[in-house]
Amino acid sequence: MALAGEFDIIARIFAPLATDSGALGLKDDAAVLTVTDDHQLVVTCDTLVGGVHFLKDDPPRSVGYKALAVNMSDLTAKGAHGYVYTLSVALPRNTDMAWLEAFAEGLAEVQAETGISLIGGDTTATSGPATVTVTALGLVQHESAITRLGAKPGDRLYTNGTIGNAHLGLRLLQDPSLAEAWGLSDEDADFLVERYRRPRIDMAAALLIRNFAKAAIDVSDGLVADTGKLCAVSHVGAEIEAGRIPFSPAVRKALTAAPDLLSGLITGGDDYVAVIAVSETSAELFESEADEHGVTFSQLGTITELEDGVRILDEGGVPMRLSHGGFTHF
Repeated sequence: MALAGEFDIIARIFAPLATDSGALGLKDDAAVLTVTDDHQLVVTCDTLVGGVHFLKDDPPRSVGYKALAVNMSDLTAKGAHGYVYTLSVALPRNTDMAWLEAFAEGLAEVQAETGISLIGGDTTATSGPATVTVTALGLVQHESAITRLGAKPGDRLYTNGTIGNAHLGLRLLQDPSLAEAWGLSDEDADFLVERYRRPRIDMAAALLIRNFAKAAIDVSDGLVADTGKLCAVSHVGAEIEAGRIPFSPAVRKALTAAPDLLSGLITGGDDYVAVIAVSETSAELFESEADEHGVTFSQLGTITELEDGVRILDEGGVPMRLSHGGFTHF
């Protein structure tokens, strides 16, 4: 029998094993464990595989940076700050020390930005591509971790970053000639590739998420798909206005040259930003606090009733038809 989709596998095969309430039914970005009367431990794990999550020719420093940064994005979406992490690597036997040293420099960059530190792991050889697994642990005050459960109709949807940079960056690495077709300068193309290789870390957003979000999710598989996951757990729908989706200047330039890119931008994945639901009554204060802390959050739309699903509305308010919802592994 062929493998089902990634989330069917989790639900059918692994979720029955997750009997601790802190596992959240394996329906979230991380587990949330109560370890003391004052704090909860947030645990998240991501595996990066060569040829899937990074390219064979990607600089090893960027591979190390990305491996840890994507975990920090999960912690941010839970409102947690980084504590410690473990690292397991499976490396081809012909990997040299220079590659490993540069890889470690990427990890060290993230450690310097976030305060997290390595506590252990495992190293082994493989006949396949390089594989990197990071398990990151974060801390939040007791009962303050934000999950995907809690969004209600009428809540406002926000994100703390721009969408689609990594999707275009990957496409440029696969076909550099697209830069000219999209009207991009060398600086634009370099920016997009950099966002694919080195996701932006926004730990300052964690405090605002912890204080204001009713539900939150990390966007790794695409804006549409991951908003849908939040909605599924909260038993709600969502409307996102295409005109409100925040894009970087480079993405806007490409979109102007090739409007058909829009669907891929919102379903392509690797954004590593948070999408959060904030109650309408708290929205004004939330926006004010975000400005005061220098953290950019953009309103995407609103939470709706469950039967609405996730709808992307064009400028006329008409739901757009998308060819697929987001990235899947199977």
